[in-house]
Amino acid sequence: MQIGIYPGSFDPITNGHLDIIERASKICDEVIVAVLKNTNKNPMFTLEERVALIEEVIAPYKNVKVECFSGLLVDYARQKKANVIIKGLRAVSDFEYEFQMALMNRKLCPEVETVFLMTSSKNSYLSSSIVKEVARFGGCIEGLVPDNIKQAILKKI
Repeated sequence: MQIGIYPGSFDPITNGHLDIIERASKICDEVIVAVLKNTNKNPMFTLEERVALIEEVIAPYKNVKVECFSGLLVDYARQKKANVIIKGLRAVSDFEYEFQMALMNRKLCPEVETVFLMTSSKNSYLSSSIVKEVARFGGCIEGLVPDNIKQAILKKI
């Protein structure tokens, strides 16, 4: 059984993330959207809010679920008996960082492979940070995030 983990902070989840989730759901028997408990960041949404919002948008994908984790990703992967880490890439700059992380993860846990999925061209500029910044300054975030996420962002602001 192919179990994939798609890790991130997802603050908030964007249409770019959803594109990767949809494609990963076709490759893996099960996909776990793993929301990182990162104490170094000051997120817009609490961990519980992010999980609830993600659960709403992944509902159509029967082989996808959302969970939280902290610590090393490879330890979490072992715990979940996952054999694939899924990473979305937007640009070469993403690749450099993610390649380094993939090599470290392979050193720590050689039985888990990292699979890179290129974002679709329409999402190549999209990030959670950009969405939040545009929204904070009153810009239009229509089409960048699902409608429920858009409403949650506007409510927070």
